[in-house]
Amino acid sequence: MKNTALIFLLFTCLTAFAEKQESSPFNRIVDIESQVVTKNKVKIKGEVVPYIATTGTQPVWDKDGEVMATLFYTYYKRSDVSHDASRPIIVSFNGGPGSASVWMHVAYTGPRVLNIDDEGYPVQPYGVKDNPYSILDVADIVYVNPVNTGYSRMVKNKEGEYPDKKLFFGINADIEYLSDWITTFISRNNRWRSPKYIIGESYGGTRVMGLAAALQNKQWMYLNGVIMVSPADYQAMGSDPAISTAIDFPYMTAAAWHHQMLTEELQNRDLTDILPAAEEFAMNELMPALAKGGFISDQERQQVAAKMSYYSGLSEKAILQRHLVVSPRFFWKELLRDKTGQTIGRLDSRYLGIDKMLTGDSPDYSAELTSWLHSFTPAINYYIREVLNYQTDVPYQMFGDVRPWDRTNNQVREGLRQAMAQNPYLNILVQSGYYDGATTYSAAKYTMRQIDPSGEMQNRMTFKGYRSGHMMYLRKEDLQKANDDIREFIKNTTTNGKPAKYE
Repeated sequence: MKNTALIFLLFTCLTAFAEKQESSPFNRIVDIESQVVTKNKVKIKGEVVPYIATTGTQPVWDKDGEVMATLFYTYYKRSDVSHDASRPIIVSFNGGPGSASVWMHVAYTGPRVLNIDDEGYPVQPYGVKDNPYSILDVADIVYVNPVNTGYSRMVKNKEGEYPDKKLFFGINADIEYLSDWITTFISRNNRWRSPKYIIGESYGGTRVMGLAAALQNKQWMYLNGVIMVSPADYQAMGSDPAISTAIDFPYMTAAAWHHQMLTEELQNRDLTDILPAAEEFAMNELMPALAKGGFISDQERQQVAAKMSYYSGLSEKAILQRHLVVSPRFFWKELLRDKTGQTIGRLDSRYLGIDKMLTGDSPDYSAELTSWLHSFTPAINYYIREVLNYQTDVPYQMFGDVRPWDRTNNQVREGLRQAMAQNPYLNILVQSGYYDGATTYSAAKYTMRQIDPSGEMQNRMTFKGYRSGHMMYLRKEDLQKANDDIREFIKNTTTNGKPAKYE
C-alpha cells in the first residue's frame, strides 16, 4: 500500500512538472491561446494618453471547429475612454506576403517607435522610444501577424499533422481566414458598434482591398475606411510591360531629382512641381509608344527616348538599348553607375549601396532593407519581451516561409469597388512615398483609378504623397505628417449620426 501511494505521489509530481513545462513561457511551441496585459501611457500631440496593451495569441479554426493555426497580435486600447461605441478601432497588417506586423507597429502608428535618426537610419543602442505622433489618441489599434510571421504558426491536428498550406498561403485563402479571425477578435473585445478601419502596407494593400469585401459580404461587418500604405497591386505589377513600365516611370523622376541627376531646369524646381508633367508624359506618350512595341517608328522611338532621359536622368543610349522598356530594377543599378558607381535602394531610393561589379542590370542587394533590419529586429524582440512582457522561446519571424503563394483569381479591386458601392460610409486613403521603387506612388495612383471605372466614387478616395520611400514614416517629418493624415481621414469618415445613403 505504501509503495502504491508513493508511486501515485511520484506520478502526480511528474505530471504537475510536465504541465508546468508545457505552459512555461520559455517554450518552443507557440501557445494556441495566450494573453499578457500591461498598462502604460504616452504623450501624443501634447496630451497624455493612457492605454492598455494586450499581447497574445488567438486561434484560427477550420470548418469543423478544430484549431488549425494561431495568430499573434498586439492590441492597444486607450484606457480613459469609456464609450467603445464611438471609439474607432483599426486592424493593422504589413505585407510581404510573409512579413510580420512589425514595421508599422514600432515605426508608424503605435505608441512606441524605433530609435533611429531623423531620416530613418539605424542608431545604437537599438530600442524604442515614445511616439508623439501615434494615432492612439483617436483610435484603438490591433496589429495582426498572419500565419508563419511574428509568433503566428500553424497548429498540428490530433493526428500530429499540420494543415494544408493552401488554407493560408494565397490571396484568397489569406483573406478568408483573416476575415474569420478579425470577426472573432471584434466579438471577443466587444467592438461591433465601433467605427472600423483596416490598414495594410505593401502586400497588405492587396490584403485589405480583399478584406473590405470579405468582411462586408461574409461577416456583415461594414467598414468606415480602408487605408493602403505603399500598396502592392498584383494586377498592376503583373501587367504587360506597356502598362507596368509606364505607370512606374514617374517614380524615376522623383528618385533622379533626389540624387540631382536631372537637368538644371528641373532640379531648380520643387519635386511636386515637376511630377505632374512626368505623370502626364508616362500616361499620354510613353504608354502608347510602348504599346506599339517593335512597330513604333524610329522617329517616335527617338522622341520618346529623349523625353524619358529628360525625366529620368538616364542616358538616351541606355534607354534605346532597352527599346524604351526601362524597369525600376535596371534604374536602381544604372542611375548613378557613371557618377559614383553606387546603386540606389529598391524600397527607398534615398539609400545607397555598393555592388561587387559596376556592370549588370540590377543591384546585388537591397540597400534599404539591410539598413532597416539593423534596427527593427533587435527592437521588436526587446519591446515584446521586456516592455510588453510577452515571454516565449518561439523565434520571432520578421519574414516567414509562405511559399508558394497562390496569386490566381485575384479579384480584390472589384471586391473593394463592390464594398464601396454597397456601403456609402466606406472611404479609401492611399499613402505613398515618392522614392519607393518597389510599389511606386504612380502605380498606387493607377490602382485608385482602376478600382472604380465609373468615377462616381472618386470623391471617397484620397491620395497622400511623402518625400521618402516605402516606409515613409521612418523619416521624422513624414512620420508626423502621415499620422496626421490618418487622423484627419478618421475624423472625416466618422459619420456622427449621418445615415448611410446616397443622396
